[in-house]
Amino acid sequence: MRFNPKARLNTRRMGDAGRSGARTGGGSGGLPIPGGLAGGGVGGLIVLVIVVGLAMWLGGGLPGGGSSSGGYDDSRMSDTGRYDSCQTGEDANSSADCARVAVENSLYDYWSTTLPKQSTASFSPEQKVETFTGSISTGCGQASADVGPFYCPADQTIYLDTTFFEDVLQGQLRGPSGAFVEPYVLAHEYGHHIQNLLGTMSKVKTQQGPHSDSVRLELQADCYAGMWAHSATTTQDENGVVLISDLTQQDVQQAIDAATAVGDDRIQQQSGGGVNPDSWTHGSSQERVDWFLTGYKSGSLKACDTFAAGAV
Repeated sequence: MRFNPKARLNTRRMGDAGRSGARTGGGSGGLPIPGGLAGGGVGGLIVLVIVVGLAMWLGGGLPGGGSSSGGYDDSRMSDTGRYDSCQTGEDANSSADCARVAVENSLYDYWSTTLPKQSTASFSPEQKVETFTGSISTGCGQASADVGPFYCPADQTIYLDTTFFEDVLQGQLRGPSGAFVEPYVLAHEYGHHIQNLLGTMSKVKTQQGPHSDSVRLELQADCYAGMWAHSATTTQDENGVVLISDLTQQDVQQAIDAATAVGDDRIQQQSGGGVNPDSWTHGSSQERVDWFLTGYKSGSLKACDTFAAGAV
């Protein structure tokens, strides 16, 4: 993946809390976040218990039914300035941190146009993509590095401990490395933000099993990630500038390999246990790949309706 060297980057939705960064979870008492690979589901990509629990905990407070600001208080956050030097696409081509900024910018540009065009929902951006090391307090409760990347609907923030990719995805899960692995993960998490805006999280009632609502939610987020990848090299910013100039088939394959690595069946096999579909929360490796490719080939919200009868 290459970025247009002349494109300008916008860092206002990026933040870094540093090691054990300070953020205060608030609201009606944060929801504790389970960590690690418990229950055969990866903590990264999203901890479904968080999303399902919050959808039930907040009731109609999710977007589509009112405010979901939860305990987010930006004034309480200290920022390390990690992304201050990220100014152009050329910076993104030479820095993993700036590439993260560029991917967030591209996701914002894509969904700000696509969501109102393909649905009746209005678009609003996530509050932040917040990176941290060690642990962080969020609107969903305390999170450690074991959780991996996740989206918290209470504060509409994507949280990312960047050590996840080397320590967990490549180390524990023996997943792929490569420049497009993290963009796939960020696009998946952004997909949860889109589900939040669409009110899809209110549909989640069942949390485990191969046909559960939680699996449908995760597979749909994979499909939304594929939608963005489908149009990444044609998506323009507000000035008509295309940010991502090149996305190769090798990049797409890295996303496929990452989706394979975080399938519930693959994780259960890697843990040394038997495959138990009744405990699935994210879907099998093949399902995750299939739905990513559905979004990639179609570019359509309608095609990503994993909640339709017989879809999963």
